[in-house]
Amino acid sequence: MTDENETVVDLFGNEVYKLSRKRGRPAFKWTKENSNKVSMLLSAGWSNDRIAGCVLDPRTGKPICIKTLQRHFSRELSVRDTARDMFLAKQFLQVSKACDDGNVGAMRLMGQLMDKNDMMLAASRLRKTQGETGKGKPERLGKKEQAQRDAEEVTAGDRITGWADDLNPSSLN
Repeated sequence: MTDENETVVDLFGNEVYKLSRKRGRPAFKWTKENSNKVSMLLSAGWSNDRIAGCVLDPRTGKPICIKTLQRHFSRELSVRDTARDMFLAKQFLQVSKACDDGNVGAMRLMGQLMDKNDMMLAASRLRKTQGETGKGKPERLGKKEQAQRDAEEVTAGDRITGWADDLNPSSLN
């Protein structure tokens, strides 16, 4: 076994201390606490930049960079699209367990969660039906285009009031 700081003689006869430990910043160590933090922030819709700024390296106490986040938390980042749904499912399960134990506050919360879930489902169905019919947002027109369309509607033939013939320039001939 060698000592921690072994002395070696270099080519010119000078003593050089050979260090047995690595130099530089220690490598990042994954922890369950940081994994849970990344998953929670993903379910809140945070970007990778914001998440990396909030995750601290337990050895140095400094925020990690985006590459470190991607390297050590790739499994958490891969479920970004479903993170919110997974969080809500876990919340439903925990509240359901509390309801089974007879917790009245949990029963009230379960009702609120169900109402919120029903509103989300109704909104998604509405978006789906609007997407199928193609009637998403109405077409926005400029001032001149809107005035032109209004004028065309008036001259097109308002049979009830009888003004169409008087306002149509072709009927004057």
